[in-house]
Amino acid sequence: MSNDYFAQKAQSYEQNPDRVDNVSNIANAILAKIELNRSMHLLDFGSGTGLLLERLAPHAGKITAVDISPSMNRQLEEKRKKLDCELEIRELDLEKQDLQSRFDGIISSMTMHHVRDVAAMFRRFHQHVKPGGFIAIADLEKEDGTFHTEDTGVFHFGFEQEAIAAAAREGGFRNVQVESVSVIEKDDRDYPVFLLTATA
Repeated sequence: MSNDYFAQKAQSYEQNPDRVDNVSNIANAILAKIELNRSMHLLDFGSGTGLLLERLAPHAGKITAVDISPSMNRQLEEKRKKLDCELEIRELDLEKQDLQSRFDGIISSMTMHHVRDVAAMFRRFHQHVKPGGFIAIADLEKEDGTFHTEDTGVFHFGFEQEAIAAAAREGGFRNVQVESVSVIEKDDRDYPVFLLTATA
């Protein structure tokens, strides 16, 4: 993911109502499953323009946003003053680079299908979560490849629920649960979205 695949999309990214509704559904599902509090420091993996983190910001103390896209990070920077928590933005590729921090939880929305080695990423997540901390990872359920109409560095056409759960368990996580939490309507088709939660 060395290219900024979202350079042309960043400015208009949040003008898609289906995308915004999907992230709202994901955020609501996370809040229903996980008890957040203002002492928590969260990592948002693949934070993009901050659609997910801005919805969870009132429930956390600090969020570190990690995204490889400079254009997405610029859009997030413009929201900083409106966010109801401390924000740190890090432009790096978590597949290849480590953060010298451990977090109370890791959140992510619609990013894992851009990750080449999903099993390795779950192991990396485990290294970055404090003991007893959580992950809440949302992405597409298995689809036929029609969801993405342009090249944005896609390595997976969604995931089977049991396969992604197995990858999380192999990465060291416990209490792994996967459930459908949203549906994206696109070109007269429905694309279900799951939320995986687990503890370290």
